[in-house]
Amino acid sequence: MMEMNENNMRGIHTYVLRTGRMTEAQKKAYSIHSARWCIPYQNSIINFTDVFENVNPVVIEIGFGMGRATAIIAAENPDKNYIGIEVHKPGIGKLLVEIEQRGLSNLRIIEYDAIEILENMIPDDSVSAFHVFFPDPWPKKRHHKRRLMRRPRTDLIARKLAPGGCIFMATDWQPYGEEACSELAATPALENLYNGFAPVQAWRPETAFEKKGKAQSHGIYELVFRKKRQEENGD
Repeated sequence: MMEMNENNMRGIHTYVLRTGRMTEAQKKAYSIHSARWCIPYQNSIINFTDVFENVNPVVIEIGFGMGRATAIIAAENPDKNYIGIEVHKPGIGKLLVEIEQRGLSNLRIIEYDAIEILENMIPDDSVSAFHVFFPDPWPKKRHHKRRLMRRPRTDLIARKLAPGGCIFMATDWQPYGEEACSELAATPALENLYNGFAPVQAWRPETAFEKKGKAQSHGIYELVFRKKRQEENGD
């Protein structure tokens, strides 16, 4: 496995921009509602209390796809705030439709590269949970360096987690799930809450990518890692 550090991680994207067409409803939602529900990328730390006008815990989802599961989770947990990160405009437009139709006030979107958002906008020790559901598995070996769940990216995600906060990951690509488990286990601030893969998380709605994977007879592999508290680190 290639050794990666923060320097050679920069410039290697964990996503590819797809050229899917936006429906008229998605275009309209993006045009009308993005100013209200999307947080512009900025090169400075944001204040969650200012963004949401409350002090509720904040959950970040990296790569929400078309956003249906994201909207369901936010609707079912009004006592939590959610930030969805995505670069795919049709998905952003679709989630904006969901936000308006469901009357959600606890969900925001940032349209930018997740790594740069985490590095430059998100305070350390501030996020109650990360959701990473069916990220691109980058199955070809030469593309493995693009996988999100690889160190030092996992160290960055852990740094942003509040102590006791969790990373929830799900994939239908077993080799990626196994590598992610290994990489997360090697991240010093984290501990696996299960012996290997986690049981299916019943609170997590099925995503479009998950449905497609199941149709191809893929298994579903879930991980739950928790950020250790200071006393657990021996500090």
